[in-house]
Formats: sequence, C-alpha cells, structure tokens
Amino acid sequence: MKEQKGIQREGRLTLDFIDEMKQIPGGEQIALCIQCGTCSGSCPTSHLMTHTPRRLIAMTRAGMRKEVLESPDIWLCTSCYYCYVRCPRGIKVTDLMYAYKRLSARDKFGIQKRGYKLGKIFMSVVNKYGRNNELELLAKFFGFANPIGGIKNTFIGLGLFLKGRLPLKTHKIKDLGGFKKIVNKAEELARLP
Repeated sequence: MKEQKGIQREGRLTLDFIDEMKQIPGGEQIALCIQCGTCSGSCPTSHLMTHTPRRLIAMTRAGMRKEVLESPDIWLCTSCYYCYVRCPRGIKVTDLMYAYKRLSARDKFGIQKRGYKLGKIFMSVVNKYGRNNELELLAKFFGFANPIGGIKNTFIGLGLFLKGRLPLKTHKIKDLGGFKKIVNKAEELARLP
C-alpha cells in the first residue's frame, strides 16, 4: 500500500520526541498548544516556511523528530516573539524554536543548513567585537553560502556603504571580556540535557 505524501505510518514516528522536548526548559509548554494557528498567523517569516510554527508543534506532538530537526524552517525564526505575545496559551514558541535549533545542531541535523551557518558566522562576529559587523558577516556568509549571490548584491552593499549604513570598521565594545563571560554563561545554561 502506497503512503500519501505527508502521511506516515506510526512505526516511523519517534513517540518519545515530545518527552524529550518537555525536558528542555520551556519545552513543557508544548502540551498546552491548542493548534489555533495564531503563532503561524503572527510570524513574519511564515510565508517562507514549509512547516509553520503551528505545524512544527503538531509534528513534534506526533513524534516526527527527524522531520522537525531537519526542517530548514526552524532556522527562519527571527526571534521577534510576536507568536508568544499573541498566543492565547502564553506558549513561548520562540523558545521552542531555539530548542529545535539546539537539538538539530547537537544531533548534527542542521549543520548544512544556511540558517545554521548564518547563526554560527553571526556569533563568531559578535564574539569578536561584542556587536555585529554587517560587512564582515555578509562577506563571510556569502563566501560560504552563495559567492555568486554576493557578487550580484555588490551594488546593494555599495549603496548601503555610500549612505553610511555599512561601515568598514567596527569598534569593539569597552568590556569585551565581560561580554564574553556573559555569553559563556548563557551557553552553559542553554546546554541540552
């Protein structure tokens, strides 16, 4: 018997995925979701997603661990928290997205995804200066992800530079050592069980 696209047999599901998510701080809220779709309707990037936040939560509850953690959609979350602000159950959907990202990275599901790479590059730049350097971020990201796209966007970058929106030099923050201690402590607290 041929399976329909998107439908899976129960034997392929990892039914302990919801229990795994509940062990992560904020993950216990996943059981509160009433699948109203407010999170997806509020998300500014949902139009780019195959699996919206509401669907990712439903997939988690259905035990579709591999599909959720391999999804490029988890990397599209902009951390605007609009989903949380509008959620009638007060679920911090953004925190769930972060949990998905951490699990995906830990278990090597997302390491080839562009969003994962952008996040890693962003963090390396921020750790270097204590703030973002857009020029360095874009150069490193386009060098990795799409060198041709970087060339195509050169004129956009030139326009931003001429208007003073893309500085060539970034100054480090005053207490970079203190900033790095905060980042290290946050990473320590965010480690998965």
